[in-house]
Order: sequence, then structure tokens, then C-alpha cells
Amino acid sequence: MTNAELETCIQAYGKDIYSFCRYLAGSVQEAEDLYQDTFLKAVELNEKIDMHHNPKSYLLAVAVRIWKNRKRRYAWRKRIVETKMLPGEKGRQQKEEMQASAEQQVLLEEEAKAVRKAVAGLPERLRVTVLLYYMEGLTVAQISSVAGIPQGTVKSRLYQARKALAKELEVVLNEQEFR
Repeated sequence: MTNAELETCIQAYGKDIYSFCRYLAGSVQEAEDLYQDTFLKAVELNEKIDMHHNPKSYLLAVAVRIWKNRKRRYAWRKRIVETKMLPGEKGRQQKEEMQASAEQQVLLEEEAKAVRKAVAGLPERLRVTVLLYYMEGLTVAQISSVAGIPQGTVKSRLYQARKALAKELEVVLNEQEFR
């Protein structure tokens, strides 16, 4: 991948890839790291990216693989030594939550928050599939290729995720009606 092709990819797909990383990682800092690592890996794998055959899907696949590897490493380290949240991290997290709650004063924004929360509560295998399908607009075949799983498994995960989200959101949205 030449520098010009990299710039083209970043301009064309950068916002979508970052947005996907943000939803996947859950925090701004982790999302930024994942985003940067995705494009660094793309530069490393320059010969494998075909600019004529949906590079966005390829970049999303790279992001998913990097994220899974990080989660695996984190789980391994957690088994060895329990980690604690640093005091500075807790304050930063609370500050981000306060800013988010201040911005969400409209009912539609509250519903969007409920949806995001419900999606975040899904198991990772379902969450990744839902984000790729609804947020990134990938087809079942493309998700199959990105995640390296059969199309039937993608369909099954989408069904399971929809079922879990419907159950979760039914309770949340019914509570909001009675307020």
C-alpha cells in the first residue's frame, strides 16, 4: 500500500473505522489505539489489500482481529494477576459519563443510549456481528469473510442478538414510558 493509497483509505473509510473501533472498544483511548494499530497493520500487510475489492471490509477484519487478540491477552494477564483500576482512570471515566449525560437531554437520545447500552451488554461474539451488520452496513457474506466464520453462524448470531436486544430494550423502553 503506497502512501497515496493509505491516505485514500483513511479519507474514505477513516470515520467508519474509527466509529466501529469506538463502539467495539468502549473507550476513546482504546478506540484510538485500535484505530491506529489497524492502519499500521494495513501498512504492514500492504500487498494483501486490494484497493478494488472492498478495502473497508478488510480493514474492519483487521480491527476485529487486533481487538480479539488484545482481549485474549488481557484475559490471560487477568488470570495471572488481578488488575485494579487506577484512581486517575476512575475520575476520567466519571468525567466522560457526566459529559455524556449532560448531552443526552432529549428522549430520542435517551433511547439511543439505551440501545447502545443493550448492544454493549451483548457477548462479544454477538456484539461484533451486530456492529458490523447494522453500524457498518456489511452483508452477511462480508461479515462471514471479516470474522472468518460461516454465513450460517453469522445469521445465527444476528438472530440471537436481535432476540436478546428485543428482550432487553422492551424492559428499558417500557420503563421510560411510565416516567
